[in-house]
Amino acid sequence: MVTPRVSTESVGIAILTKAPEPGRVKTRLALMLGVDGATLLHKRFVIHTVEAAIGATIGAITVWASPSEAHPFFQHLAREFAVGLGRQPDGDLGERMRHAVAQAGGPTLVIGTDCPKLDAAQLRHAADVLRDGSDAVVFPAEDGGYVLIGLRRPVPELFTDMAWSTDTVMLETRQRLRHLGLSWRESGPFWDVDRPSDVLRMRREGLTTLLAGIDKKAG
Repeated sequence: MVTPRVSTESVGIAILTKAPEPGRVKTRLALMLGVDGATLLHKRFVIHTVEAAIGATIGAITVWASPSEAHPFFQHLAREFAVGLGRQPDGDLGERMRHAVAQAGGPTLVIGTDCPKLDAAQLRHAADVLRDGSDAVVFPAEDGGYVLIGLRRPVPELFTDMAWSTDTVMLETRQRLRHLGLSWRESGPFWDVDRPSDVLRMRREGLTTLLAGIDKKAG
C-alpha cells in the first residue's frame, strides 16, 4: 500500500487588524459592552487569532497593523509570539489585502480578527487546499463577504474596485475567480462579531472565555 505524500509547502498567514484604541474599534458594540469593554474584546480577538495562526503551524505569520506597527500592543505581540509585523498601506481594504499577498512571496492566507470561530484546524484546511493545487481558497461569511481568502500567487484583480462591506463581496469574488479561470474551494459559512446580536451568539456558541468580565450588559 502506497501512503499518499502530504505536502509540507509553507503557507503564510497575513493578519490584518487595528490597534486596540478606545473609540476606534468595535464601535457598534460600545453601547452593549462600554467603550473599554469593546476595546478589550477587540484586543482578545487579535490575540485569539494570533494563537490560532501559531497553532496551525503552516508557515510564517505577519500581523499587518493599523495605524502603525510601532504601537505598543503590536510590539508586545511581536515579543510574546515571535510574529512578523508590517504597517498596512493607505487605501481601502482591497489595497491592504492586495499588499499583504504581494509581500508574502508565496502561498498565503489573509484573515482579519473578527471571526472567533476561525481556529487552527480551519487554517490548516485552507492551507491544504492551496497545497493540493487550487489557485484560491475562500471562507464565505454569512453577511455576504468572507473571513478568509488564500492564494497561491498574487491576483490583484480580486481586490480592486470592489464594493467592500456589502453583501455582494463573495458573489463578486466568485465571478472574478471564474472570469480569471482560477480554481478555488470554499468552506463555511462563518460569521464575524460586529453587532450586539453577534455577542449574544458568542454566548450561545460557547465562546464565553473571550467575553469573561466584559459581557455583563449582554445578559
